[in-house]
Amino acid sequence: MADAQLRARIRHPAYPRANGYDPRWVIENQMGPNALWLMEALTQVMSIEPGMKVLDLGCGRAITSIFLAKEFGARVWATDLWIAARDNHERIREAGVEDLVTAVHAEAHSLPYDLGSFDAVVCVDAYHYFGTGDLYIGHITSYLREGGRIGIAVPALFQEFDGTPPAELAPHWEWEFCSFYSAEWWRRHWEKSSRVTVELAEVIPDGWCDWLRWQELIEPYTEGFLHDAGKRDRAMLEADRGKNLSFARVVGTKSSP
Repeated sequence: MADAQLRARIRHPAYPRANGYDPRWVIENQMGPNALWLMEALTQVMSIEPGMKVLDLGCGRAITSIFLAKEFGARVWATDLWIAARDNHERIREAGVEDLVTAVHAEAHSLPYDLGSFDAVVCVDAYHYFGTGDLYIGHITSYLREGGRIGIAVPALFQEFDGTPPAELAPHWEWEFCSFYSAEWWRRHWEKSSRVTVELAEVIPDGWCDWLRWQELIEPYTEGFLHDAGKRDRAMLEADRGKNLSFARVVGTKSSP
């Protein structure tokens, strides 16, 4: 596909900032749903200001960290377990933001930062892998200054299932999808800790459509595990048609002690 045609196909009217990035670069560095769309959806409801210290947790190949630096002038710590810091550093250097973005290799429960270090913590398409435990919100908000904010975008259900998944999803359901919850579940999960006040917990508009559209678009460009996982997700979303699955965004402020 020619570059102009690909750019036209990937262009999204709801995410004008993401439209400015080379689509082949975005596809090459994707690890699931479109991370730039998700980060833009999050930053539409969570203000990021120039000079803010931001922890981008589970950043994958750091394209969301690059986005935060380029679009908002934030100082970002691009933190991931599965992608080597040296590889992310090279991507950051090539993007011209090595003065703003620092690549860090770390696991979400063992972060090499001082407590109270950050103005904001953000996480797209990763928090559900490590943040469903009752105590994690207390752990991660300990790295925020007083009044700092946390925001996530995660795969979500419109409402929790009563036992097994519905018939349309059952053939596609993987055991690890047990970490998918509703936006309101996330609100309750955070607020019961008293460590954070939730400002917003909602389904991202057309989140499931964007997820499906992206999987259809990138399928010819992927191979191996990513290709197989993408085909699985596409089949599941086509069967569901927005009845049960989408993406949610949740934003909260660290509570005073």
